[in-house]
Amino acid sequence: MAEIVLFHHAQGLTEGVRRFADAISREGHTVHTPDLYEGRTFETTDEGVAHAKEVGFGTIAERGRTAVAELTGPIVYAGISLGVMSAQELAQVMPEARGAILFSGCVPPEEFGGPWPDGFPAQIHMMDADEWVLEGDLEAAQTLAAATPGVELFLYEGDRHLFVDDSTTDHDPQAAALALERTLRFLAELG
Repeated sequence: MAEIVLFHHAQGLTEGVRRFADAISREGHTVHTPDLYEGRTFETTDEGVAHAKEVGFGTIAERGRTAVAELTGPIVYAGISLGVMSAQELAQVMPEARGAILFSGCVPPEEFGGPWPDGFPAQIHMMDADEWVLEGDLEAAQTLAAATPGVELFLYEGDRHLFVDDSTTDHDPQAAALALERTLRFLAELG
């Protein structure tokens, strides 16, 4: 079974993020859900992004690094939207990283100091008409998946951003269920 760190999106560590983590845990995996907002949650993505800007993306990234400092052994780093930044950075730079799962976001690997690690497995899940990912994340995901064996990009039909979080208005039950199914397959294949 895998040990996973799932970083929340801009609305914070919502009950929907916790339930998504619990669904993964029910399959026998250990899932950590660090709270990068220190207990705060927001009703909308715009409010959450405003909070992230106020706190500072550097501070949030540091909170992500601090949250995993005590973990040992192979880790799968996962993130939803804003949480992708922490997940992707740690997946690329931590020697014990085992895989990455990115929901509703992807950053060009060069942003974290270099190319994607050779042979490093990852899944990327996005909706094909999500206005947030159309601002560069989709292109980064397509480039990464096309150039890197072991990186899978799954596009879901629709425009919902936080589609895996059932506590948001963006939730899409069918896409979320399929993303969960694919995530569990990925984790099982990691061994």
